Amino acid sequence: MADTGLVETLLRRVEKVDGGLDSQDVATSLGVDHQAIVGAVKSLLALGDVISADQRSSKHWELTGEGCEIAEQGSHEARVVSSIPEEGMPQSQLMKLAFGKVGFSKAMSNKWIRLDKGHEGGPRIFKTVEHLEDLVRDKLLLVQKGQASQLEEKEKNELKKRKLLSEVTVKSYWITKGSCFSTTITKQETELTPEMIASGSWKEKKFKPYNFEALGVAPDCGHLHPLMKVRTQFRQIFLEMGFTEMPTNNFIESSFWNFDSLFQPQQHPARDQHDTFFLSGEQLGVSVYKYDWKIEEAQKNILRTHTTAVSARMLYKLAQQEKFTPVKYFSIDRVFRNETLDATHLAEFHQIEGVVADYGLTLGDLMGILHQFFNKLGITKLRFKPAYNPYTEPSMEVFSYHEGLKKWVEVGNSGMFRPEMLLPMGLPEGVTVIAWGLSLERPTMIKYGINNIRELVGHKVNLQMVYDSPVCRLDS
Repeated sequence: MADTGLVETLLRRVEKVDGGLDSQDVATSLGVDHQAIVGAVKSLLALGDVISADQRSSKHWELTGEGCEIAEQGSHEARVVSSIPEEGMPQSQLMKLAFGKVGFSKAMSNKWIRLDKGHEGGPRIFKTVEHLEDLVRDKLLLVQKGQASQLEEKEKNELKKRKLLSEVTVKSYWITKGSCFSTTITKQETELTPEMIASGSWKEKKFKPYNFEALGVAPDCGHLHPLMKVRTQFRQIFLEMGFTEMPTNNFIESSFWNFDSLFQPQQHPARDQHDTFFLSGEQLGVSVYKYDWKIEEAQKNILRTHTTAVSARMLYKLAQQEKFTPVKYFSIDRVFRNETLDATHLAEFHQIEGVVADYGLTLGDLMGILHQFFNKLGITKLRFKPAYNPYTEPSMEVFSYHEGLKKWVEVGNSGMFRPEMLLPMGLPEGVTVIAWGLSLERPTMIKYGINNIRELVGHKVNLQMVYDSPVCRLDS
């Protein structure tokens, strides 16, 4: 609240007038800053209808910093004249004075000085008047005293052009008595407490009315989920590397595209390592393998366990073209596993997949692309470890050294699609396909987006806690 003494002084001023008064005039008469009066007005308005205040705007003239200097010391031209002795002054010496250049020009225009260019010692300046009237200073003093109305508009504009005056807009309040006007200030209570009710003191207190129309503080909302921000970064990296995004809007797949087309036999143990959600309903179309193969098993509907099923569809579609063209595909979407939910496992997560098909690709090409991909993420320390996958041979697990955890962490799996998988699709001889996959939620992937998470939650995040959370699967 504003200074109590100033508030009471303002109330006594308002009491003495009938029509009201201007806050700017009050500030001038009291010799205080206008903002102090504005603070007192707002404090009184917060108490209810003690006073009424209407905001007004007015324009007036003020001296600039240079104008204040001239009002105190005189105009540049007058100071030039007073600086020249009877024997004159070299022009070069005058120009070294702070007011010399401007004052010389104005004094010459007023014919207060003359310049002798042919003087023996070089150009010399002599004054031509003994006494002068400094009208510029006189006009500025009038403005400084609040008597700017005595000047003509032309005179004000000339001083403004010289940057000695400036026209400013002042917002003030026209203050009048309110319906509950009083010269004494009674603080209003903002809440009813149990103690007031118990003692009955609430009956003698004045309460501040509630403003039910107040909107309050707007909630901070509309942030992207941290995973979605990181996902956008991944997508941008793929696009920069020339990849095309695959359509992944079919969460339900047939067992054929999810398993059989990827060289996973129906009775093979590799098929069991995916704890799968099986669905009932209409069966999807299939093709036939040349072994003891059951169409009923291939027709089962499931929630896809990986987006590699989409890659298989895209490779089959690529093989149907009249002329083969090299391709680079990627996808980022959800997959599902029938897991037992615990601190580090969920029933779904996001898989990131990259596929490249061309003639003569080798394991070296795969390692080179992986290095390029992870370098764009800021991950430079990579290791590759031989692994087994049903549909890739050779296969490699990808590890990255995590500076925060101080250890090597698996970040993905990769390999070259087996010829036995590509042959039934109809791809030309000599075409090889390299691919890799990782989870969006993997610990070192979150490492790249950890700053976004900190930004959203607004405080430091315990890295180990984040990496141990369900969204950061270590085995996805």
